[in-house]
Amino acid sequence: MEVDCEGCAGCCIDWRPLADGALDHERRGPYEPLDDAYSLVSLRREEIRRFVEGGQGDALTPRLWTGDGDSVTVGGVELAAIDRRPTFLIGLRHVPKPVGPFGAEPTWLSTCVFLDPDSLQCRIHDAESYPETCQTYPGSNLLLGAETECERVEREHGGHRLLDTEAPPDAEPMLGPGAVGTRVFAHPEPDRIEAAVARIRDGEATARDRAEFVAVAAAASPGTVEIEESYYERTRERIQTTDSWVGGAIDDWQRRARTETADPALAESIEAPRGAPQPAGWEGTTE
Repeated sequence: MEVDCEGCAGCCIDWRPLADGALDHERRGPYEPLDDAYSLVSLRREEIRRFVEGGQGDALTPRLWTGDGDSVTVGGVELAAIDRRPTFLIGLRHVPKPVGPFGAEPTWLSTCVFLDPDSLQCRIHDAESYPETCQTYPGSNLLLGAETECERVEREHGGHRLLDTEAPPDAEPMLGPGAVGTRVFAHPEPDRIEAAVARIRDGEATARDRAEFVAVAAAASPGTVEIEESYYERTRERIQTTDSWVGGAIDDWQRRARTETADPALAESIEAPRGAPQPAGWEGTTE
Protein backbone atom coordinates (compact mmCIF):
# COMPACT_ATOMS: atom_id res chain seq x y z
CA MET A 1 0.00 0.00 0.00
CA GLU A 2 1.17 3.51 -0.81
CA VAL A 3 0.30 5.91 2.00
CA ASP A 4 1.83 9.11 3.40
CA CYS A 5 2.51 8.35 7.09
CA GLU A 6 4.97 11.11 7.92
CA GLY A 7 3.67 13.29 10.74
CA CYS A 8 0.50 11.20 11.00
CA ALA A 9 0.50 7.77 12.70
CA GLY A 10 -3.29 8.02 12.91
CA CYS A 11 -3.58 4.22 12.93
CA CYS A 12 -1.15 4.00 15.90
CA ILE A 13 -2.65 6.71 18.13
CA ASP A 14 -5.98 7.23 19.86
CA TRP A 15 -6.52 10.64 18.32
CA ARG A 16 -10.20 10.92 19.25
CA PRO A 17 -9.41 13.96 21.49
CA LEU A 18 -8.09 15.75 18.37
CA ALA A 19 -11.17 15.03 16.23
CA ASP A 20 -14.26 17.18 15.84
CA GLY A 21 -16.29 14.26 14.51
CA ALA A 22 -17.12 11.00 16.29
CA LEU A 23 -14.65 8.17 15.71
CA ASP A 24 -16.82 5.26 16.83
CA HIS A 25 -16.31 2.76 14.00
CA GLU A 26 -14.94 0.15 16.43
CA ARG A 27 -18.08 0.33 18.52
CA ARG A 28 -20.79 -0.47 16.02
CA GLY A 29 -22.68 -3.72 15.58
CA PRO A 30 -23.90 -6.34 18.05
CA TYR A 31 -20.62 -6.56 20.00
CA GLU A 32 -18.49 -3.85 21.58
CA PRO A 33 -14.91 -4.09 22.88
CA LEU A 34 -14.71 -4.50 26.64
CA ASP A 35 -11.72 -2.14 26.67
CA ASP A 36 -11.53 1.41 25.36
CA ALA A 37 -8.37 1.04 23.25
CA TYR A 38 -8.54 2.60 19.78
CA SER A 39 -7.24 0.81 16.67
CA LEU A 40 -5.91 -2.20 18.56
CA VAL A 41 -3.54 -4.17 16.29
CA SER A 42 -4.80 -7.75 15.96
CA LEU A 43 -2.11 -10.46 15.93
CA ARG A 44 -2.05 -13.95 14.46
CA ARG A 45 -1.11 -16.93 16.61
CA GLU A 46 2.31 -17.21 14.96
CA GLU A 47 2.98 -13.52 15.62
CA ILE A 48 1.98 -13.90 19.25
CA ARG A 49 4.42 -16.77 19.61
CA ARG A 50 7.14 -14.69 17.94
CA PHE A 51 6.71 -11.87 20.44
CA VAL A 52 6.75 -14.31 23.36
CA GLU A 53 9.83 -16.14 22.09
CA GLY A 54 11.52 -12.79 21.47
CA GLY A 55 11.07 -11.83 25.11
CA GLN A 56 8.33 -9.25 24.47
CA GLY A 57 5.23 -11.07 25.67
CA ASP A 58 4.64 -8.13 28.02
CA ALA A 59 3.87 -5.95 24.97
CA LEU A 60 0.63 -7.88 24.30
CA THR A 61 -2.89 -7.52 25.66
CA PRO A 62 -6.29 -9.20 25.13
CA ARG A 63 -9.52 -7.75 23.77
CA LEU A 64 -12.89 -9.26 24.68
CA TRP A 65 -16.34 -8.13 23.54
CA THR A 66 -19.64 -7.56 25.29
CA GLY A 67 -22.88 -8.55 23.60
CA ASP A 68 -26.13 -10.43 23.95
CA GLY A 69 -25.90 -12.78 20.95
CA ASP A 70 -23.79 -15.93 21.25
CA SER A 71 -22.48 -15.17 24.71
CA VAL A 72 -21.57 -16.36 28.17
CA THR A 73 -21.76 -14.50 31.49
CA VAL A 74 -18.41 -14.18 33.26
CA GLY A 75 -18.28 -12.30 36.56
CA GLY A 76 -21.55 -10.57 35.76
CA VAL A 77 -20.37 -9.45 32.30
CA GLU A 78 -22.04 -10.81 29.16
CA LEU A 79 -19.20 -11.73 26.78
CA ALA A 80 -19.21 -12.85 23.16
CA ALA A 81 -18.47 -16.57 23.08
CA ILE A 82 -18.05 -19.72 21.00
CA ASP A 83 -19.39 -22.90 22.60
CA ARG A 84 -19.75 -21.01 25.91
CA ARG A 85 -16.09 -20.02 25.78
CA PRO A 86 -15.34 -16.25 25.85
CA THR A 87 -13.80 -15.12 22.58
CA PHE A 88 -10.93 -12.68 22.40
CA LEU A 89 -8.08 -11.48 20.24
CA ILE A 90 -4.57 -10.43 21.17
CA GLY A 91 -3.13 -7.05 20.20
CA LEU A 92 -0.35 -4.62 21.00
CA ARG A 93 -0.68 -2.64 24.22
CA HIS A 94 -1.33 1.10 24.26
CA VAL A 95 0.19 3.58 26.72
CA PRO A 96 0.04 7.37 27.17
CA LYS A 97 2.82 9.05 25.19
CA PRO A 98 3.52 12.73 24.38
CA VAL A 99 2.74 12.99 20.67
CA GLY A 100 1.88 15.75 18.22
CA PRO A 101 0.29 14.15 15.14
CA PHE A 102 -1.13 16.18 12.22
CA GLY A 103 0.95 19.21 13.25
CA ALA A 104 -0.79 19.52 16.62
CA GLU A 105 1.03 20.58 19.76
CA PRO A 106 2.32 17.58 21.73
CA THR A 107 -0.20 16.15 24.16
CA TRP A 108 -0.61 12.92 26.11
CA LEU A 109 -2.52 10.44 23.94
CA SER A 110 -2.93 6.67 24.15
CA THR A 111 -0.36 5.31 21.70
CA CYS A 112 0.93 1.95 20.47
CA VAL A 113 3.81 0.77 22.65
CA PHE A 114 6.14 0.56 19.65
CA LEU A 115 5.59 4.09 18.32
CA ASP A 116 8.46 6.53 18.82
CA PRO A 117 6.65 9.70 19.99
CA ASP A 118 9.27 12.03 18.52
CA SER A 119 9.46 10.77 14.93
CA LEU A 120 5.98 9.16 14.94
CA GLN A 121 7.58 6.06 13.42
CA CYS A 122 7.23 2.43 14.46
CA ARG A 123 10.31 1.11 16.24
CA ILE A 124 9.84 -2.40 14.82
CA HIS A 125 8.85 -1.44 11.27
CA ASP A 126 11.77 -3.36 9.74
CA ALA A 127 11.81 -6.17 12.32
CA GLU A 128 10.60 -9.73 11.83
CA SER A 129 7.99 -9.12 14.53
CA TYR A 130 6.31 -6.27 12.62
CA PRO A 131 2.64 -7.40 12.52
CA GLU A 132 0.94 -8.35 9.27
CA THR A 133 -1.99 -6.11 10.24
CA CYS A 134 0.36 -3.11 10.10
CA GLN A 135 2.20 -4.29 6.97
CA THR A 136 -0.98 -4.59 4.91
CA TYR A 137 -2.98 -1.69 6.34
CA PRO A 138 -5.29 -0.36 4.98
CA GLY A 139 -5.64 -3.11 2.37
CA SER A 140 -8.29 -5.10 4.25
CA ASN A 141 -10.41 -1.94 4.68
CA LEU A 142 -10.30 -1.21 0.96
CA LEU A 143 -11.14 -4.83 0.15
CA LEU A 144 -14.30 -4.57 2.27
CA GLY A 145 -15.18 -1.04 1.16
CA ALA A 146 -14.67 0.25 4.71
CA GLU A 147 -13.35 3.71 5.52
CA THR A 148 -9.65 3.78 6.35
CA GLU A 149 -7.89 5.66 9.14
CA CYS A 150 -6.07 7.60 6.41
CA GLU A 151 -9.40 8.93 5.12
CA ARG A 152 -10.57 9.83 8.63
CA VAL A 153 -7.39 11.84 9.14
CA GLU A 154 -7.88 13.55 5.78
CA ARG A 155 -11.45 14.46 6.68
CA GLU A 156 -10.52 15.89 10.08
CA HIS A 157 -7.12 17.45 9.40
CA GLY A 158 -6.79 17.76 5.62
CA GLY A 159 -3.92 16.57 3.48
CA HIS A 160 -3.63 13.51 1.28
CA ARG A 161 -2.68 10.36 3.20
CA LEU A 162 -4.23 7.53 1.20
CA LEU A 163 -2.26 7.56 -2.05
CA ASP A 164 -3.46 4.19 -3.37
CA THR A 165 -7.19 3.43 -3.33
CA GLU A 166 -6.97 -0.10 -4.73
CA ALA A 167 -6.70 -3.10 -2.42
CA PRO A 168 -3.46 -5.05 -3.07
CA PRO A 169 -3.75 -8.59 -4.50
CA ASP A 170 -2.77 -10.18 -1.18
CA ALA A 171 -5.34 -8.26 0.90
CA GLU A 172 -7.72 -10.43 2.90
CA PRO A 173 -10.43 -9.82 5.53
CA MET A 174 -8.88 -9.53 8.97
CA LEU A 175 -11.48 -11.82 10.51
CA GLY A 176 -12.27 -14.02 7.54
CA PRO A 177 -12.87 -17.78 7.33
CA GLY A 178 -10.47 -19.76 9.47
CA ALA A 179 -9.95 -16.98 12.02
CA VAL A 180 -10.79 -19.24 14.97
CA GLY A 181 -7.59 -20.47 16.53
CA THR A 182 -5.45 -18.25 14.32
CA ARG A 183 -6.66 -14.70 15.13
CA VAL A 184 -9.82 -15.19 17.22
CA PHE A 185 -9.37 -17.30 20.33
CA ALA A 186 -11.63 -18.84 22.97
CA HIS A 187 -10.79 -19.18 26.65
CA PRO A 188 -11.43 -22.75 27.84
CA GLU A 189 -12.24 -21.97 31.50
CA PRO A 190 -14.50 -18.91 32.03
CA ASP A 191 -14.49 -19.33 35.81
CA ARG A 192 -10.74 -18.84 35.88
CA ILE A 193 -10.94 -15.35 34.38
CA GLU A 194 -13.83 -13.79 36.33
CA ALA A 195 -11.63 -11.33 38.24
CA ALA A 196 -9.48 -10.63 35.15
CA VAL A 197 -12.54 -9.71 33.09
CA ALA A 198 -13.59 -7.12 35.67
CA ARG A 199 -10.11 -5.60 35.72
CA ILE A 200 -9.91 -5.49 31.92
CA ARG A 201 -13.29 -3.75 31.83
CA ASP A 202 -12.06 -1.18 34.37
CA GLY A 203 -8.72 -0.60 32.61
CA GLU A 204 -6.81 -2.24 35.45
CA ALA A 205 -5.55 -5.47 33.87
CA THR A 206 -2.50 -6.94 35.58
CA ALA A 207 0.54 -8.64 34.06
CA ARG A 208 -0.90 -11.96 35.24
CA ASP A 209 -4.23 -11.21 33.52
CA ARG A 210 -2.54 -10.44 30.22
CA ALA A 211 -0.28 -13.48 30.47
CA GLU A 212 -3.30 -15.75 30.94
CA PHE A 213 -4.93 -14.69 27.67
CA VAL A 214 -1.72 -14.46 25.67
CA ALA A 215 -0.75 -17.99 26.72
CA VAL A 216 -4.15 -19.38 25.70
CA ALA A 217 -3.85 -17.71 22.28
CA ALA A 218 -0.29 -18.95 21.77
CA ALA A 219 -1.42 -22.50 22.62
CA ALA A 220 -4.47 -22.42 20.34
CA SER A 221 -5.13 -25.03 17.66
CA PRO A 222 -6.03 -23.48 14.27
CA GLY A 223 -9.64 -24.07 13.26
CA THR A 224 -10.74 -25.15 16.75
CA VAL A 225 -11.34 -23.75 20.25
CA GLU A 226 -8.94 -26.27 21.82
CA ILE A 227 -5.51 -25.47 23.24
CA GLU A 228 -2.33 -27.45 23.85
CA GLU A 229 -2.23 -27.48 27.66
CA SER A 230 1.50 -27.99 28.21
CA TYR A 231 2.36 -25.22 25.73
CA TYR A 232 -0.09 -22.95 27.54
CA GLU A 233 1.53 -23.63 30.92
CA ARG A 234 5.07 -23.00 29.66
CA THR A 235 4.05 -19.83 27.83
CA ARG A 236 2.14 -18.35 30.76
CA GLU A 237 5.10 -18.85 33.09
CA ARG A 238 7.48 -17.34 30.56
CA ILE A 239 5.36 -14.22 30.04
CA GLN A 240 4.90 -13.65 33.77
CA THR A 241 8.69 -13.44 34.18
CA THR A 242 9.26 -11.33 31.06
CA ASP A 243 10.70 -7.87 31.64
CA SER A 244 11.43 -6.30 28.26
CA TRP A 245 12.20 -2.68 27.48
CA VAL A 246 8.53 -2.38 26.51
CA GLY A 247 7.11 -3.33 29.91
CA GLY A 248 9.50 -1.11 31.82
CA ALA A 249 8.83 1.84 29.53
CA ILE A 250 5.06 1.43 29.91
CA ASP A 251 5.30 1.75 33.69
CA ASP A 252 7.46 4.87 33.32
CA TRP A 253 5.19 6.47 30.70
CA GLN A 254 2.15 5.95 32.90
CA ARG A 255 3.84 7.73 35.80
CA ARG A 256 5.14 10.59 33.67
CA ALA A 257 1.75 11.16 32.01
CA ARG A 258 0.27 12.04 35.40
CA THR A 259 2.91 14.59 36.35
CA GLU A 260 4.92 15.95 33.41
CA THR A 261 4.40 18.23 30.42
CA ALA A 262 3.97 16.40 27.12
CA ASP A 263 7.40 16.37 25.49
CA PRO A 264 8.21 13.78 22.76
CA ALA A 265 11.90 14.03 23.68
CA LEU A 266 11.11 12.13 26.89
CA ALA A 267 11.48 8.95 24.83
CA GLU A 268 15.25 9.47 24.91
CA SER A 269 15.26 8.98 28.67
CA ILE A 270 12.43 6.42 28.90
CA GLU A 271 12.72 4.06 25.92
CA ALA A 272 16.20 4.45 24.46
CA PRO A 273 18.16 3.56 27.65
CA ARG A 274 16.08 0.39 28.02
CA GLY A 275 17.14 -0.85 24.61
CA ALA A 276 14.33 0.33 22.33
CA PRO A 277 15.35 0.09 18.66
CA GLN A 278 15.79 3.41 16.89
CA PRO A 279 13.29 4.24 14.12
CA ALA A 280 14.68 4.13 10.60
CA GLY A 281 13.95 7.77 9.71
CA TRP A 282 11.68 9.04 6.95
CA GLU A 283 14.26 9.55 4.20
CA GLY A 284 13.71 6.89 1.59
CA THR A 285 10.92 5.27 3.58
CA THR A 286 7.89 4.06 1.63
CA GLU A 287 4.76 2.20 2.73
